[in-house]
Amino acid sequence: MRPTTLLSLLVLTLGLVPQPAFSQTAPADTRQSTAAPHPSTPLPRVRLVATGGTISNKTGGRLTAEELVASMPGLDRYVVPEAEQFANTVSSSLTLAQWLDLARRINTLIVEEPDLAGIVVTSGTDTLEETAYFLDLTVRSDKPVVVVGSMRNPSTLGYEGAANLLEGFRVASSPEARGKGVLVVLNDEINSAREVTKTDALRLNTFQSRGYGVLGVVDSDRVVFYRSVVKRHTAASEFDVTRVAELPRVDIVMTYQGASGDIIKAMVDQGAKGIVLATAGAGATSGTQPEGIQYAVEKGVIVVTSTRTGSGRIAARPRGTQPPPATSNDDSRPPATRAGLDRRIAAEDLAPVKARILLMLALTRTSDGAEIQRMFTEY
Repeated sequence: MRPTTLLSLLVLTLGLVPQPAFSQTAPADTRQSTAAPHPSTPLPRVRLVATGGTISNKTGGRLTAEELVASMPGLDRYVVPEAEQFANTVSSSLTLAQWLDLARRINTLIVEEPDLAGIVVTSGTDTLEETAYFLDLTVRSDKPVVVVGSMRNPSTLGYEGAANLLEGFRVASSPEARGKGVLVVLNDEINSAREVTKTDALRLNTFQSRGYGVLGVVDSDRVVFYRSVVKRHTAASEFDVTRVAELPRVDIVMTYQGASGDIIKAMVDQGAKGIVLATAGAGATSGTQPEGIQYAVEKGVIVVTSTRTGSGRIAARPRGTQPPPATSNDDSRPPATRAGLDRRIAAEDLAPVKARILLMLALTRTSDGAEIQRMFTEY
């Protein structure tokens, strides 16, 4: 009997049914991907609002918003891109009045063009974290607003601006980015505008959130988020700049050995409505700074104490229990001086430059110390 006949008899006798190799269906991949939408899915619209900065500063001129969009090969796989030129200048030349206009413009775009998926803003890196945090407090929407920049200009070998922009567009079009506040995207990483800071003058990985870590990453296959921000921002913010004509003057004073309080007095005399102390630790001042602080609070100026160490927080004390700004006896101080204690605010974990931004916005709403301290606690 032939071998094949024996095999057939064996199968019939034992009831064995051969199974085709690799017949098991692989489980579906449930990960959400922003690599490229399915051809049948309409592409999301994303608007670039360009303000300038190194990302556009090529030799002999500046790239326009349209040229920046054109510099990204493959962008049309992910979004329908649009370009708008808000400004085209170095970051340090962007004024506070332009900040107000930028926030108003973004809010107008979101209201008037509800089908926009998100907005990308270009900025110079020197002030990028400040611009981003200002927008984080003044854009009144859950829609993604992404701020990008570059450390190298378009005429430099290794220019990374186009890659950062492409990733910014991908994040702005990602549904998972909604409700996470204003985001900063550079070097394949997504950081919160509130937490991120520039940590190196030259390196590409300069923007970091230090102990907090990144919110997410932008990889070739998809945009991935790992966490969210719990502090108030964007749609939950109480700051409305629609009718704010001018931001109040707020200055920053650094604490160092033998620092003079005369600088603080001069700022007050020149019209400062708020002063942020950038201390080297948990709030200690130096030299004659306590005298300058007392002068400021007695003039009705809000003084916010922050730390410039890069991590840690300045804890808020119950109203009226702060240590006196100068070494005088509590009972001997006049009522104005005692009331001045309530003008001393703790910045929590905000960096000095961001404490300044929050204080400027707070002062557009109130001069009450307890209310401003509440804001620093919530934002």
